[in-house]
Amino acid sequence: MGTPETSREPCPDRILDDIGGAFAMGAIGGSVFHFIKGSINTPKGERIVGGIQTMRMSAPRTGGGFAVWGGLFSTFDCAMVYVRQKEDPWNSIFAGAATGGFLQMRQGVRAASKSAAFGGVLLA
Repeated sequence: MGTPETSREPCPDRILDDIGGAFAMGAIGGSVFHFIKGSINTPKGERIVGGIQTMRMSAPRTGGGFAVWGGLFSTFDCAMVYVRQKEDPWNSIFAGAATGGFLQMRQGVRAASKSAAFGGVLLA
């Protein structure tokens, strides 16, 4: 039985790769979600048009949000690899906590702390 491939691209390329992948996930998932949401909130007879219009307006925003999260996570992960000189799960746990806290800093210390704890636990 062979060992699974765990190596990834070097960090500068990894960050861009993760940003693109996260944007694609957010855009595709957001397209489905916003199409359904737009179809439900549109009067009968215009549901498909309303769903497509809502999807076109909102899916790129969702993809952008995912891209920001993926970029920050990957940046923090690469920073931890650089500082610790190790590739292990602790880097991802710290990166998740740092990303969650960083994205919630505008809401205050309490919200950032909760989000950081959730981000770290989610990836543990």
